[in-house]
Amino acid sequence: MTEKTTEAVKEQVGTRGADGVMYGGWTGPFVILVATLISYIDRQALSSLAPTILKETGLTATDFGVILSFFSIAYMLANPFWGSILDHIGLRTGMAIAVLIWTVASASHALISTFAGFALARTVLGIGEGAVFPGCMKTATDCLPLKLRARGAALGYSGAAAGAFITPIIVIPFALKFGWRTAFWITGALGVAWMAWWYLVCRPPKVPVKPRTVNKISLPNPLDRRFWLIVFTYGTGAVALGVVLYMSPLYLNRAIGVSQKDLAWIGWIPFVPWWLGYYAWAWVSDRMVAENPRPVWVLLTLSVLALPVAFTGYFHSWPVVVAFFSWAMFIADGFIVMGLHVGARVYARDQSGMAAGIGGGAWSMVLALVLPVYGKWIEQQSFERIFVTMSLIPLAGTLVYLWLSLPWKNARHTTAS
Repeated sequence: MTEKTTEAVKEQVGTRGADGVMYGGWTGPFVILVATLISYIDRQALSSLAPTILKETGLTATDFGVILSFFSIAYMLANPFWGSILDHIGLRTGMAIAVLIWTVASASHALISTFAGFALARTVLGIGEGAVFPGCMKTATDCLPLKLRARGAALGYSGAAAGAFITPIIVIPFALKFGWRTAFWITGALGVAWMAWWYLVCRPPKVPVKPRTVNKISLPNPLDRRFWLIVFTYGTGAVALGVVLYMSPLYLNRAIGVSQKDLAWIGWIPFVPWWLGYYAWAWVSDRMVAENPRPVWVLLTLSVLALPVAFTGYFHSWPVVVAFFSWAMFIADGFIVMGLHVGARVYARDQSGMAAGIGGGAWSMVLALVLPVYGKWIEQQSFERIFVTMSLIPLAGTLVYLWLSLPWKNARHTTAS
């Protein structure tokens, strides 16, 4: 078969969008969904098992908060870096390298007992997993036309909720029976299996081998106003997601008295609305604000809806607390999707990975600042402070965004598609 014939066959497999570009379809976003799922099993395993691990190793809640901040700092720096790398070398090679790094880091937790060891392992894990969400957005951009892009990104992002949902149900009973260290060997095996699947399934034209237009690495520019538009939507708006994801098992154990065993049966509940929220807010992005780069009314609505979370610390019934957690996750999804919406409209198509990386990095930066403080407040039993600040940070970020985005009110980025 000649090279020209091969290309013709490839084009028949793809889907041509309204812009005339050949897209690969939904295979890539689906496989990325599974990668995101595995990444969240890897990162959530430590949080789900925190009561047991802290008890066996002698670490404190403050130590735990600092360890999480090591992950957050590495994740913050790695997100925009990976976004630029994926834009430059393409998804297929870039995602394989990233998953290899985080798989090794995840498995290494099984060999660790000290603060320094956990801090190092979480740092390397954060470096590798920094590729996850830029990879989701890059896959949606490369494989789907603009009108489907938010839903494609939401499909990939929803793997995070699915992974967090699965983790307490599977990992906690498994760890209680076989030991918490064994759980991390299993997470490592999942990463190896995904890498094999990725290379077997995600071939051209389903997933491009090389980017179409990028010839050099394009790094984020903090002096560019577009950078801060994403920071103050995605970064500050989604803070509740990280707090619930990483700190809720420890909070439920210390403040409400939920045992490690019982966490397996209730720890998954907030992740259901988290999963559903990606699709709900992606529909809003694709259908209700469409090409508008400044979705003011959506962000203001989200900021108001986040405020009731401030009352979480005043309740001592786990069903009520979990209901607040669930609501916080659903609203955080809205900020994430709107951050991606803004990024896709103000940055060029061949910078989609970088734009998503800015959002993920900004979110992780906020968590790196607040999680050590929240860990200390858990030790001091100052629980109300956690939820009051967590509910106000999105509003503050939205107000800054509104000021920064004024010149963009009627803007259209001509290369966004």
